[in-house]
Parts: sequence; structure tokens; C-alpha cells
Amino acid sequence: MDFPKNDLPVNPKKDVFGIEIEWDKANGCMRYAGETAMVMWVETAMKSFLETISEISGSQVANVVLETAGYRMGAIVSEFFKTGEINDIFQTLPSVYRAAGWGLTTVSDYSVENKTAVIQVKDSWEYRINKIQSQGNDPAFLPGHFAGLLSNLYEENIWYTIEKSQLNGDDCYEFYFSPSQITPTQNIHELTRAQEQREISKLEEMVEERTKDLRELVKEISSPLIPVFDDIVVIPLMGTYDDMRANELLHKTLDKLPEIKANYVILDLTGINDSIDEYMISLIQKMTQSAALLGSKCILVGISPKLSIEMTNANFTTRETHIGCYSTLKHAIMYALSQEGKQI
Repeated sequence: MDFPKNDLPVNPKKDVFGIEIEWDKANGCMRYAGETAMVMWVETAMKSFLETISEISGSQVANVVLETAGYRMGAIVSEFFKTGEINDIFQTLPSVYRAAGWGLTTVSDYSVENKTAVIQVKDSWEYRINKIQSQGNDPAFLPGHFAGLLSNLYEENIWYTIEKSQLNGDDCYEFYFSPSQITPTQNIHELTRAQEQREISKLEEMVEERTKDLRELVKEISSPLIPVFDDIVVIPLMGTYDDMRANELLHKTLDKLPEIKANYVILDLTGINDSIDEYMISLIQKMTQSAALLGSKCILVGISPKLSIEMTNANFTTRETHIGCYSTLKHAIMYALSQEGKQI
């Protein structure tokens, strides 16, 4: 690249479409219409800038950021125009943006009474970047910018719709502007709510997956039939049993017992919580009765004083099914072995 030589005037100026551009050589800056400005390469520097925003925040957030930034910048730029008549402003506006290199800009229609406008932009810098990126994104900064500018000029909130898209094959972009309740702030809030909802959905999925895992774990531990010796199994009851866990315990036990062909089933009750209710007593009774119907004799181990009182109050009986009761698991196993004619 060949850079200009230093033999230029101190402050060279150029009139572009009636807009004065001045370069302050001594201070290394330029002025556009009397205000300090800067130049950036569209296909490289600006492209890299926008891609960085998108990579950090994601394309959806980047779109709202660009739209909001454009809107706020438009509100600032509108102060440049406010000194003139609004009809003259619409006549001058295209030249300002063409001179700035924003694209071939045309105000094809407007109504001060209805506070509407139709602005067409061909080959804008934002279109060029989106085309290079091949992401198929319509501009967000430019229409947001004009919406902010018109909102200040019309002194009413203005928003836009995209009527024509150059990326979709039209000869230019056409934006229609009219009074609206939509604002960048509202878009930010909606984006935030959408992100929060996605996070909630992710959390719900995680909870559902974790619940599923726990249910599977409950199924595995609800009825751990532990073979001790031939024909003898131990089933430890632990914690509190709700309807799901109790059914898992009962069905799994009934499914396994015929396969194991156990003569003795030892129910270890030492791990039951203090929160004993009639439902727990009913569960123990169903277990012992079901085991008896399958030809197994039940032995209860580790009945606490509180559990014994509750069982008595519930008229729990051990006579019909010949249930043995022992204080420790060791004694219960020794008894079962002796009945089988075995010893440790």
C-alpha cells in the first residue's frame, strides 16, 4: 500500500456532496462536517470488529447490540440536523451518508404529518460485511441508526421494518419507518427474558435428567435382595418409603424370590427412619404375606421400641405367617441356618 507523502497542506480539505471533510495533519485526525471523525476499512477492520462482538456474545446478542448502538448513534447524529427545517433535512440526509461512505442512500418517501419515512440504502458497509461473512444476516445497525435519528427528529418513538433485502436479491435495502412501541430497550429486555427462559429450560432438563437418574438409582436400591447363604436372603429396609419406592420394593422382591428360591427372607428393619406411620406398617405386612404366599418364611430383624408399638397398634400379627423376630441380623441368620440343618 502506498501512503500519501508529507507534502500536503497542513489542513487539506475536500468537499464531497456538499459535506466538508478536513484532515488535520498536525494532530493526526480528520473532521467530517466540522466534527472529529475516523476511517476504518470495511472488509477487514470493521468486519473483524463485528465478528469479535459476535464471537464473544453470540449472533443473537450481537444483533441486538448493533441495533441498539445504531439507535443511540442516530439520536446523537440527529442533533447535527436539528438546526434546519425537517423538509430540508430529508433533502440533505442522503448526501451526508453517501459522503461518509455508508452506501448509496435515498429518502424515497416521507410524511412529517404521519411521522413515517422510506429510506433505501444500496451497497452499505453493513451489507458488504454480511455478504462477506455469508451468514445471511440483514443489517441491524443501519436501520436502528435511522430509527434513532427519526425518533429525535419526529419527537416520537420510531421503529422500522425491512421491506426489501439486498441479500435476498433486491437491488437495495428498503426500510420503512413509522411510530411504534418497539424500542431497543424493549428488545434488550426480551432478549434477556429469552436467555433466562433458555437457562431455565436447561436447568429443568438437568433436573429432569437428574430425577430420572435418581429414580433409576431408587429402583436399584429399593429392593436389594442380598443372598447370604443358599436358600437365605436378606432385604434391608432403609429410610422412608413413598408410594413409588414401596411399589418398587414389593414388585422387585416378588419378581426375584421365585428365581432365588429362598426358603427364608430376612427383613432388616434397623435402617427405617423414626417417621413410622401406618403406611410403613402396611408395607411390612404386605412383604411378609407376599413372601409367605411364595413359599418363603419371613424373619423380622431390628424392630425398635417405637416400631413395635406402632405395629401393635396396627394389629400387626406374626402368627398366621409364622414370622420370627430377632434383635440382630446375626441371630436371624443363625436361626435360619439351623432350620436348614446347617451351621457356620
